[in-house]
Amino acid sequence: MQCHRCQTEIDPEEEKEHLNQVLCEDCYMDALSPPKGCDPWAVYSAKNLEQHAGSGITLTPLQSEILRILKETGGVEPPALLQELAGKLTIPQLEREFATLRHMEKVRGERREGKIFLRLW
Repeated sequence: MQCHRCQTEIDPEEEKEHLNQVLCEDCYMDALSPPKGCDPWAVYSAKNLEQHAGSGITLTPLQSEILRILKETGGVEPPALLQELAGKLTIPQLEREFATLRHMEKVRGERREGKIFLRLW
């Protein structure tokens, strides 16, 4: 069986059904809990945790790489960021990582010449 969203092969016992679609576990989770970049409670929680944890907050290597690329480039469009990451992420995975970094107020989106750019906060 194939996932209706990402087209990967899934074992019959691992398939999930959502809105009459057969999905793999990753696509099912994305369907149930899509990433939201603008979530006031998530921002509050992230900032509160950062305050209380001090310098104990660590980013994943992938998040650090995203920040490095955005710092070096001054901001890029999502497809260009995916290309810089050399296939390490899909668009839904990038959206989830970006939402997490956005909640920590490390990155933000910006409209330039009618296009969306991802940049440092």
